[in-house]
Amino acid sequence: MYVSESEVRAVLTYDALIPAIRQALSDYSAGLVIQPPRTIMRAGNADGYRNGWFATMPVIASDVMAVKNVTFFPGNSELGLPTHMAVIELLRRSTGEPLAVMDGRLITEMRTAAVSAVALSALAPRGARTLGILGSGVQARSHLEAFRHAMPGLTEVRIWSRNAANAQRLADEVAAQAGTIEEAAAADIVLTVTSSTEPILKGKWLAHNALVIAVGATGATVRELDDLVLNSSFIVAECKAAAERESGDIILSGFKVDAEIGAIVAGKVPAPIGRRTLFKSVGMAIEDLTAARIVWAARSKFTN
Repeated sequence: MYVSESEVRAVLTYDALIPAIRQALSDYSAGLVIQPPRTIMRAGNADGYRNGWFATMPVIASDVMAVKNVTFFPGNSELGLPTHMAVIELLRRSTGEPLAVMDGRLITEMRTAAVSAVALSALAPRGARTLGILGSGVQARSHLEAFRHAMPGLTEVRIWSRNAANAQRLADEVAAQAGTIEEAAAADIVLTVTSSTEPILKGKWLAHNALVIAVGATGATVRELDDLVLNSSFIVAECKAAAERESGDIILSGFKVDAEIGAIVAGKVPAPIGRRTLFKSVGMAIEDLTAARIVWAARSKFTN
């Protein structure tokens, strides 16, 4: 079975995906998932930030196995192409037989936002009402949709982008307001989804109990956050080892991850209360498997 992006879009919803991702993260931190480190190779197609990479991400969980082959080419945005593209293969664990091959671009987009929505629900400060978004691309849109699903009480959204016209365009489309980076950073919850390679979010702009959800800065040599953001925060990640191996914000600052989100949502580690918290997302294969399994089950039911 091959599942196209349009077919994925028809069946994958945040209603189903967010709770499934929450359980998957809990299972991962409980040691119920077999997931080796991803293999990453630089494409060598260009110099500097345009140099893309190719990664292979295998995983085994419950009754299925999966492998995602994913590419990230930052320069694609200048060509009108997606920066992330992927293909996911889902296999039956008991026999190894292929169950489905599916386009993974939208799955990657939605599972990333769903992971952040799980972190939002578990870590947001009490009474949070404002959301600041740094970035105006695909992940900004998908995260806002997932966040509004997970926390309908977010009544004010502030958007900043290095391209002010893009920020205004997105704000107009999603009933938000465009503004300065300082205004966005002063919100209760701050989401960073930029392609920046140098720190753009400064800790001095943040509220003392803000939740920062950092999704951009893909790679061990790039950053979105300055040292003060990390130094002043309780740091949470999907996978402590992966974040400390793959996140430039973690590696280059020299700080360590305090807890995994799966342990927090399972009640094994208490959520930090009344203090600044950082959730750093790097993405894991178990998240792709979880989304792909939902798509496969829905498509199988439809075709049968």
